[in-house]
Amino acid sequence: MVLDVTVMSVDVTPRPEYPEPPLKRARRLVVLGDSTAVGLGDPLPRRGGWRGVGPFVAAALGIETGGYLNPSFAGARMRCVLTEQVPAAVAHRPDVALLVAGMNDTLRPDFDATRIAADLTEVIRRLREIGTTVLPVRFHDHSKVFRLPPSLKRALSARVAELNAAIDDVVAREGVPCLDLERLPGAYDLASWSVDRLHPSELGHRMLASGFTGLLADAGFAVPEPVSLACGGGVEPSTTGHLGWLVLKGIPWLWRRGREFLPYAAVIMWNSFRAR
Repeated sequence: MVLDVTVMSVDVTPRPEYPEPPLKRARRLVVLGDSTAVGLGDPLPRRGGWRGVGPFVAAALGIETGGYLNPSFAGARMRCVLTEQVPAAVAHRPDVALLVAGMNDTLRPDFDATRIAADLTEVIRRLREIGTTVLPVRFHDHSKVFRLPPSLKRALSARVAELNAAIDDVVAREGVPCLDLERLPGAYDLASWSVDRLHPSELGHRMLASGFTGLLADAGFAVPEPVSLACGGGVEPSTTGHLGWLVLKGIPWLWRRGREFLPYAAVIMWNSFRAR
């Protein structure tokens, strides 16, 4: 009896190992957008202004003072970013641009998602032309944070959904990373929001910064000092400060925006009534 034994050869030739590409180092950072980009909700001691997401990201990336620029301002809409902030950003020639804008648009009577999408596309393309990695955001449902009557809540939720759909289309078409605020752990926890429920608290700003730097790490950037979620260095607003803000800033702001937003909310109410 003859046994047929087949000997299989195994290729043990060492496979060449290809080194990982070196991490990119961001030297210049710009923050664009509205009051959240300004840092509202995270005050510095001795009335030193606002800190917020920008400085946290700058520290995580190791950006030196001269490499950081923040031309954002409270109340900015997407068109403001394009026409008033992007020129300064282009002159700065940043490696990374953070963009937090669009929520103010949802509260205006001339809200136009198509126009916002066009402006966002132009913002991304102008910055990408100079080699900038642009990180916009898509928004959470702010009606879950800021308590509103049911009709206003439905109206705001519908606006935010329309805004996010426009942002999603642009992000997919342009192929850029995007930070989804709704998916941030703790996005709807009250500790993540300042007393006005309109702006992130220090913790909320740190969460934003952590989300942005996570996207940058995925894009191949070095993050020498990851963002800590342990609060410190800022100021915890006092009860008096809370009341002062609400009287001097919060209520007048709500009054102005409420008057502009109510006609749209009335349409939502009427459509809901007819649907019944």
